Amino acid sequence: MTFNDDEPIVAPQDDSTEEKPGTYGAGKTQMTIINQPEAPLEETELKVLLKLSGSGDNEDRFPVDIVAILDVSKSMNEEDKIGKLKIAMQFLIQKLSPIDRLSVVTFSTESKRLFPLRQITNNSQKEIIEKINALEVNGATNMADGLKTGLEVLRDRRLKNGRLGAIMLMSDGEQTIELGDAGHVDQLDNFPVHTFGFGSDAKPEVLKEIAEKSKGGTFSDVRDHNNLSKAFSQCLGGLLTVVVKDLNLTIAQVDEESKIKNVSAGNYPKTENDYSVTISFGELYNNEVLMVMVYLLLPKVESERNSDVLQVTYTYSSGKGKLFEAHPITAIVTRVEKATYKEEPKLILEENRLNTLKSVKEARVMADNMELEKAKEKVDEAQNLLEDVKAVDTKEIIKTLTYDLQQLSELMTTQKEYEEKGRPYALSFETSHERQRYAARGDIEKVRSFATPRMNAYLEEAKKFNEDPASK
Repeated sequence: MTFNDDEPIVAPQDDSTEEKPGTYGAGKTQMTIINQPEAPLEETELKVLLKLSGSGDNEDRFPVDIVAILDVSKSMNEEDKIGKLKIAMQFLIQKLSPIDRLSVVTFSTESKRLFPLRQITNNSQKEIIEKINALEVNGATNMADGLKTGLEVLRDRRLKNGRLGAIMLMSDGEQTIELGDAGHVDQLDNFPVHTFGFGSDAKPEVLKEIAEKSKGGTFSDVRDHNNLSKAFSQCLGGLLTVVVKDLNLTIAQVDEESKIKNVSAGNYPKTENDYSVTISFGELYNNEVLMVMVYLLLPKVESERNSDVLQVTYTYSSGKGKLFEAHPITAIVTRVEKATYKEEPKLILEENRLNTLKSVKEARVMADNMELEKAKEKVDEAQNLLEDVKAVDTKEIIKTLTYDLQQLSELMTTQKEYEEKGRPYALSFETSHERQRYAARGDIEKVRSFATPRMNAYLEEAKKFNEDPASK
């Protein structure tokens, strides 16, 4: 079956109060290079921090086609999870505009496309909400089939140019078919797949695997059933603010002046050769910031001089289909006999963030191997190390890292508690920091790492919506 029946985008009548479709996606990306200004004459290592940030006006965003893949298996009846899902979907629907489209795929024992990609208008909103409210639960949890159908909806659509495609996948249970057998995880194209583990029976390892094998996707752990609307709001706060897409960053060493030893950019795809590294980030949200740490080896030199040690360029696509290529930017260092070390707060903070991420991964592996005491010690040790850099924490990066570590440590009291709560929390932390993108976990109002201003605004709106959905 093919799904090439997606609705066209039609401008509302002039007397309509709806937002009219227009030309979007004219955003831009800016880059800053941060490094020590001096280096000694002898062979030495140098760290260079690259900061990429997305910026654009409220209208400078790409229209998006979202496929929501929803678990309607029998277990969704427990604790009225299906009711919470319907409320979360109502919030999502009301945040979309006429430039956006939505399709819903449900899965239990089998998957079903509830309706094709539909343009969001006042009329379609009402019809879609009626279909969502009529959902009934039954059967097992065939998430693989749901993912397969959702991908086909995006692949088969007729209207693609200048539009983004994204998947939001929610499940509360264990996959009934091996994902490796289904084969869909390795065929996610370039669509971001944002996954949500809903409740204590969700399998975080599978959901994290799906998110990380997609381009830019995240895994959110939603233990509290009342938090699903909030978690959806944070995902939407990103998808509805994409200002550039197909963002690629190329980092090149300079002959006889430097050698690239390593590039830390999370788990975004990298292409490497003997002289350069290219990182494919995909989409960038408005006010989103990505940090890339480059580790260089500078050779010994005989005399003092200024040296170009790194050349950086980046490309991205705008909403008009044009490819923007930035002029090469050069990192410069002065080679001197006695170099003066100047503390660079942003570089220190990023290095500590990366070290914390490494510690959480190591602790999770220990806990998975039933070495819970060692795992807890690793988490507590990471927390203590952050105390030394609080003085340079002007943007509360260390504060948010410390809070995450405190929460994770508390969820390692027993092996059972770790497996039910600690492991999902750690996996969500990892995917968030690997992608440098917000992922919900724990107390969503307190865990705010990588949250953008739009996400903060949507969080407040979701809280109010949860209190009285019927009044909206």
